Amino acid sequence: MPLVSVYMGTWNQERFIAEAIESVLGQDFEDLELIIVDGASTDETRKIIDRYAQQDPRIRVIFQERNMGISGACNDGIEAAKGKFVANIDSDDVWVPDKLTKQLAVLERDEDLIVWSEGGLIDHAGRSIGKSYSEYYGAVSKKKSGDLWQELLPVNYIFHSTVLYKKRNLGDVRYDEAILALPDKKFFQDLARQYQFHYIAEPLAKYRLHGANTYVGTGPVALKRQRIAAEEYCSIEEDAMQQYDDEITRKTKALIYGHMAFKLYSTGQTEAGLRCFLRAIMCNPLEKRNLLYLLLGSKRMLRAVSSLSRSLLE
Repeated sequence: MPLVSVYMGTWNQERFIAEAIESVLGQDFEDLELIIVDGASTDETRKIIDRYAQQDPRIRVIFQERNMGISGACNDGIEAAKGKFVANIDSDDVWVPDKLTKQLAVLERDEDLIVWSEGGLIDHAGRSIGKSYSEYYGAVSKKKSGDLWQELLPVNYIFHSTVLYKKRNLGDVRYDEAILALPDKKFFQDLARQYQFHYIAEPLAKYRLHGANTYVGTGPVALKRQRIAAEEYCSIEEDAMQQYDDEITRKTKALIYGHMAFKLYSTGQTEAGLRCFLRAIMCNPLEKRNLLYLLLGSKRMLRAVSSLSRSLLE
């Protein structure tokens, strides 16, 4: 039985999955298994997986008959895991060779920690962009170790491909398979309700930016993806505030509503965004970020009025 089970959900990632697989198999810690869950890929992904599985007995493969989304793939990987500890790697990301060794050293001191790390950004060709994961997500000054539950409610800044934790500690916590665009947000919120996090400042993985990232890109397809993400974010937050209303501080609620407003504004849902902005003001009138959301909302409203006026005059 391996000490560490690594699960990797994938779908149509023929461009990147080989590098992701090699980064796991190339760890300087060998007592692991790699569980690859493919969501009925239609490109060459399955052939690539098969080739690596034939070469290394540590690989176990689950081919789903239909695409169950990244949440369904991750859950299947967790259920199949035999190791004491489990880790995730997204199939477009890359680990550095000593990632697991350095994280396991932390878990030797306290097995109940959720260990994660900093990451570096790479482009579609694997070239460094010269920016850290925390810089990209505006999380440089965020609290990264300890009790992070209140911190993670407004925004998730945990690098999904870096987490390592004891499988038994999951209990009944799983990825919500109804969530398509933000599968790790609620997952980390639920873990943070129960366990402390430990952050390693060294970048132990690389986060790849390409056209299919949730918040990257322009055009109809990207906008649709971003709108789904905004709706899911709002749904997750509304559920959390309903379930834990007495435990969430007014400051945190203001940040939540502010983020909801920003995401709704950015996907063209101005009216809903303004409602969230007003709720943010009510929770914490002194929150400085509310001014940013107000300015953003005002600009969008002015554009909408201008567009409507032009159409009436034509």
